[in-house]
Amino acid sequence: MRTAQEQAVATAIIKLMRGVVYREADEDSWTLLERHAAPVRDHFAAIGVQVVVDDIEGYAYLRNADDEDTEEPLPRLVRRRSLTYNVSLLLVLLRKRLVEFEASGSEGKLVLTRDQMVDLLRLFLPDSSNEARVIDQVDTTIRKSAELGFLRQLPRQPGHWEVRRILKAYVDAQTLNDFAGKLTEYAGAHPGGDDD
Repeated sequence: MRTAQEQAVATAIIKLMRGVVYREADEDSWTLLERHAAPVRDHFAAIGVQVVVDDIEGYAYLRNADDEDTEEPLPRLVRRRSLTYNVSLLLVLLRKRLVEFEASGSEGKLVLTRDQMVDLLRLFLPDSSNEARVIDQVDTTIRKSAELGFLRQLPRQPGHWEVRRILKAYVDAQTLNDFAGKLTEYAGAHPGGDDD
């Protein structure tokens, strides 16, 4: 039989293994993580996994620890995800919008409509006379981004999506700058992609 502390630590570990823990969505799990941070971190450190907690943004997740200084690295527990071009593109564009949102001093959450995301992506998608196909592509990209945890559809507001702040951990400032340069080059080489 487990003690109350062992139960709490085990619960926190399992919640993290299931995915990102958000303070606002799961306050009980967040409190367990805060109270039992040391044993939770120790558990994952033993298997080569790092617990990342962002108290300011209110999320926690797992990532593989750097094994560069060890002779024999451990197998990866946290899988790397291979993203399609469209998903990568949308994530970078959303990260850019998140930076602009925060720089403007706006409070709360960044919420975008499906149409706004269509407009974000349209410039970088191949020219097409089939508008329905473009919309289907964008809808698929939005759904995949939501499955990955970077977007959340707002309840009772169809077509409105919250950009989750966990995106900041996956698309850092350097990646954003590198990709922005490539996007600028692409947009310059393909004028007329935005025929509204």
